[in-house]
Amino acid sequence: MVSVYIKNMSQGMGRKAVDPRVAVGALIIKHILRATDEDTIEFIKENPYLQYFLGYAEYRYEQPFTSSLFVSIRRRLGIEQLQNLMDEFIAYVRKIEQQVSSKKQKTNSGRKTDTDDSDKGSKNKVHLIVDATVAPSDIKYPTDLDLLNEARKKSEALIDMLYVPEKEKVKPRTYRQKARKEYLSFAKQRKKRKKTLRKALKKQLGYVSRNLKTIEKLLNEKDGKSFPLAHKYQKMYWVIQEVYRQQKQMYDDKTHKTAARIVSISQPYVRPIVRGKSGKEVEFRAKISVSMVDGYVYLDRLNWDAYNEGGDLISQIEYFKERFGYYPEWVSGDKIYGNRENRAYMKKHNIKYTGVALGRRIKEPTHEQKELEKARKNKAKQRSHIEGAFGTGKRKYDLDLVKARTQETSETWIGMVYLVINIARFMRVIFWPLLKKGYIAYEKLKKGIYDWIALSYAGIIRHRLLTF
Repeated sequence: MVSVYIKNMSQGMGRKAVDPRVAVGALIIKHILRATDEDTIEFIKENPYLQYFLGYAEYRYEQPFTSSLFVSIRRRLGIEQLQNLMDEFIAYVRKIEQQVSSKKQKTNSGRKTDTDDSDKGSKNKVHLIVDATVAPSDIKYPTDLDLLNEARKKSEALIDMLYVPEKEKVKPRTYRQKARKEYLSFAKQRKKRKKTLRKALKKQLGYVSRNLKTIEKLLNEKDGKSFPLAHKYQKMYWVIQEVYRQQKQMYDDKTHKTAARIVSISQPYVRPIVRGKSGKEVEFRAKISVSMVDGYVYLDRLNWDAYNEGGDLISQIEYFKERFGYYPEWVSGDKIYGNRENRAYMKKHNIKYTGVALGRRIKEPTHEQKELEKARKNKAKQRSHIEGAFGTGKRKYDLDLVKARTQETSETWIGMVYLVINIARFMRVIFWPLLKKGYIAYEKLKKGIYDWIALSYAGIIRHRLLTF
């Protein structure tokens, strides 16, 4: 993990960096404990076991770094680096698992197993499970009026920044107090009617339009070649312009739909995704395509726009081929993956699909067809494993609410969750046999003690009966 992390670090510039093991390990601890950045630092400072995990030689009651550095660590990692890190980690742990399984099968050394390198590439192996999910962003539920009100307030802040009292004697009018009163008068209404809503939207659109014209005028009056606004505020200005354009278009067309709709000015990359689920018809989050092999999860695609995950299956199978050197024997997925193009591709590469075959059912199937149908149903049941991984990520590792504030850090947040899921899976594989052996030994010891006590009591009772 450290070797992947340090690739983006400069060797000759800047101050000495935080130990990469501490940086990556702190992110892992943060998601396992579901703690905030600040609380994670406090836990590490107080817990010697966490410090041992981070590679400390001795216990130190001090912060490893300030909590704000988590943002820089997430930016440095990035989603592409995390995907590479995940692939290398899973390849490493699969080698360990193969070594363990080969030791168990030493007695049958003449018999080939699925993990033999000599067999690699000669036939299809392993079960590939694919699915898609979403990771919600921590944003306020957007409404048209709230977005325009926020755009108005931020545009007023830009006017305050650009206004110079020494040059312009009279400050441009913004009507901010009047606009706020009009917004609150509608927002406090219990029953919001369409007519009053359109009236409120028209007023807020007018205020935002006036502010944008004022900003344009102030920018034209500035001297010098450099742009007077910093990059952060320049981006905000562009976002406000786009929000105004979208809202004006929807107002004029009397519709609630527009392409690439912005739902948050501070996070303009977030898009609404229609799910159609009860209670969550529309969600504001990133969409993720995921594949699972032997319980390990691969993050194949992350996109903030809505897309049809059925188009990802061919690329996911090709990624599988690159990772393992052969095609999967079985592929499981939702009905959306079973389109004709995907079925033709899988048939070409001798891949079996767990979905129901298209067309009419065979009236009198042969014995081989019956066995294949039985195997298909058994494999189809295993598709629930990937749903369990989604639930684990959202319930245990903070995938249910991405609290990062930029696109880069949000993507790293999501990638770290799936890395932690794979680490937890590996720990179960390593430690479960040890725990099982310990439990069996404990049960044997307990049974032996109980038998000894029973025999002792039986001897005492027999002695008393004989001497009665």
